[in-house]
Amino acid sequence: MSNINLIIEERPSNIGNFMVGRLLPFREKRMVGPFAFVDHMGPTSLSDHENFDVPPHPHIGLSTLTYLFEGAIMHKDSLGNETEIQPGQVNWMTAGSGIVHSERTPVYLRTSNKMLHGLQIWVALPKALEEMEPEFFHFNEDEIPHWTENGIDFKLIAGDVFGHFSPVPVYSPLYFLELKSAKSQPVKIGKDLFGESALYILEGGIESEGHIFGPKQLLVAKDSKLCEFVMQENSTIYIFGGEPFSEERFIYWNFVASTRERIEEAKEKWLSQSFIPVPGETDFVPLPEQSRNIKN
Repeated sequence: MSNINLIIEERPSNIGNFMVGRLLPFREKRMVGPFAFVDHMGPTSLSDHENFDVPPHPHIGLSTLTYLFEGAIMHKDSLGNETEIQPGQVNWMTAGSGIVHSERTPVYLRTSNKMLHGLQIWVALPKALEEMEPEFFHFNEDEIPHWTENGIDFKLIAGDVFGHFSPVPVYSPLYFLELKSAKSQPVKIGKDLFGESALYILEGGIESEGHIFGPKQLLVAKDSKLCEFVMQENSTIYIFGGEPFSEERFIYWNFVASTRERIEEAKEKWLSQSFIPVPGETDFVPLPEQSRNIKN
């Protein structure tokens, strides 16, 4: 998943109640609660000879969440899971002490024109659970809580908030919400959020304190709570956050850990090809510095 290009705004702005950038992490904010990485992939049109292929790569110390708007991805991992991800479904993989997975266009789509569009997210694990056994869960769209309130359609993709609970097995207090509105209207939910919070605009826009924000902008609340804002018509936004950890998190490539030593251990383990492999996969992805050396 980390082979998808991550766009980072080098000069994030401070506007009103928000730090504003593109995706996570950006320079002024490396994490929001336990969320360490947010990548908006696409929308991308792939021809009949182009396919999405992320070869087997390792993770430690985190959970990954894949949520598609268009297209399909075949997930395979070192636990032996082989699951196709369709739009609206939630793919949740917890790496813990270590897992390897690949992500590819399903076989039946590989010679067809197709679209790919979605979000891929990393959620760091609490220090006490960084070395837990890896797990994998997949949820269909009808298993995800959804409701309508004051003309806004809500979907709770992960976590718990507003008295609703997602079945996704998270390991720290957090929330990941989808909000859709067909008309322009105010949103007043800040008092019900907790920890740190951020808002990502998929389509449409929002207005806050006289400022207009549009698609692909990430707004991180300075006071840890999203204040009142107005959703513009035909808008879709994602609100995520939760309780931050007391310890710093180090991120290298696909690894997240509370110590640099654990990152180094994972690097050596990958180099020695000691991670359990993905059944049926033979590709090997080098570490980033190896890739640079090969190119040089």
